[in-house]
Amino acid sequence: MTARAGRVAMFEQFAADGITRMFGNPGTVEQGFLDELEAFPGFGYVLGLQEAAVVGIADGYARATGGPALVQLHTGVGLGNGVGMLYQAMRGHSPLVVVAGEAGVRYDALDAQMAADLVAMAKPVTKYATRVLHPGSLLRVLRRAVKIAMTPPRGPVFVSLPMDVLDELTTEPAVPTRVPTRAVVPVAAELDRAAALLAAARRPIVLLGDGVSVSGAQAELTRVAELLNAPVWGVNDSEVNMDATHPLYRGQLGHMFGTHSAGIVGDADAVLIAGTYVFPEVFPELASPFAPGAKIVHVDLDDFEIAKNFPVDVGLVADPKPTLAALGDLLADELPDTGWTDLAREPRPAPEITDDSPLIERFAAALAARAGADLVVFDEALTASPGLVRHLPPRTPGNYFLTRGGSLGVGITGAIGAKLARPDAEVVGFTGDGGSMYTPQALWTAARYGIAARFVICNNGRYRLLDHNLDQYRAERGLKGDGYPSGFHLGDPEIGFVELAAALGVDGVRVAKASEVDDAVERMLAANGPFLVDLVTG
Repeated sequence: MTARAGRVAMFEQFAADGITRMFGNPGTVEQGFLDELEAFPGFGYVLGLQEAAVVGIADGYARATGGPALVQLHTGVGLGNGVGMLYQAMRGHSPLVVVAGEAGVRYDALDAQMAADLVAMAKPVTKYATRVLHPGSLLRVLRRAVKIAMTPPRGPVFVSLPMDVLDELTTEPAVPTRVPTRAVVPVAAELDRAAALLAAARRPIVLLGDGVSVSGAQAELTRVAELLNAPVWGVNDSEVNMDATHPLYRGQLGHMFGTHSAGIVGDADAVLIAGTYVFPEVFPELASPFAPGAKIVHVDLDDFEIAKNFPVDVGLVADPKPTLAALGDLLADELPDTGWTDLAREPRPAPEITDDSPLIERFAAALAARAGADLVVFDEALTASPGLVRHLPPRTPGNYFLTRGGSLGVGITGAIGAKLARPDAEVVGFTGDGGSMYTPQALWTAARYGIAARFVICNNGRYRLLDHNLDQYRAERGLKGDGYPSGFHLGDPEIGFVELAAALGVDGVRVAKASEVDDAVERMLAANGPFLVDLVTG
């Protein structure tokens, strides 16, 4: 293999892995390899003006494509700016390959400007973090990063790239990364045990999560739920893991208070958990929320999550798709036909819009009527989300993405990334007024590259979710409250979202009345470039 500088060879490796975009924000210690990037035809650099926006766009891209997405951050300061979004990616298992430059190994002892232990910074928010120390292992380490990011359970990885290592010559060949298959099923005896416990249940329940989507197991999961005649609840459920209009799908467990989940699962005598961990609330129950004697079957490729918090009767470290298919075959031999298969296919009428319908419902209904079946929704609407999904229910895998991980600022960025991944689809990102201000810089990226994503700001003038959470906090402690803290209020001064968007190159319109909804939706969908709607929902 011909010797060439590591800063050149790294792009040969990315090309070998089919990676054609780098999402980044440049810095001095990355300038060497960014200069080489321009010499690679077909390889694009997507510039973001702040690292949180960069990671958020890449996260949306990875979710819409299945990954990997390549991210470039600027040493310790850039990594620090992106940490919140990397946490989001870690909790959501997004396959991001994150690289950051540093001045060089030779400067380690000098504690110079911008010196930082990048690996230590990245470890808490990544699946794997490392540093390249020798040019002869640069491509090996990059392949390892792609492999780890893409092997279920997926997740972001971080590689620190010292400038002096990249300047050295390497003869390593650039060859495609091989991601090992984890399409495994349990041994027959364990499947039999799981099927027997579930078949004997009188009040079964199914809890599903995004491992179902990663595996492509939506049909298999639905079949098992129908055979069990079991209600299905989403847990850490941010993809389309089951058609939300199916009569057995009951919605999502709460992400904040464990008492909500306990009230739902506490009556079940058997629980099938597929593709998720339990339970993901901020304030989970310390005692088991399951009924005494309830039989628990957990299927997931993430062995760390099985029986992590509460005991299970059968823990199957296996791919949900073939495993649920096998469980379905066993249950079909044991259980009578419930008739759900035919009932679930019956068309359901659209929800009615009345004079009292909130503006978010009017907007969602108008969008549903005009956008077509290929509409992609990125949902960070939070308190406005129930009204949104009432008229735009998640049904088609790949056409709906929900915020996850607790970080704000993913609605705008996620829509941009999804539109880059799905350029022929209509992509609309919904966010709140508070959430949008975490990454407004991303609007400039959409304008710069002509990314025709649409953005809807659900503007209620405050952090409304905090109002609801404070209500719960007060109720649990028997506290009386008069109003809400002033720090929850965003209306003084009022944010001019349309004006802000215009300053960043994005056209927009404000909608404050029901009579303005139809024109705004038509104008949004007709726009040749990115477009923003300031939807007054408060």
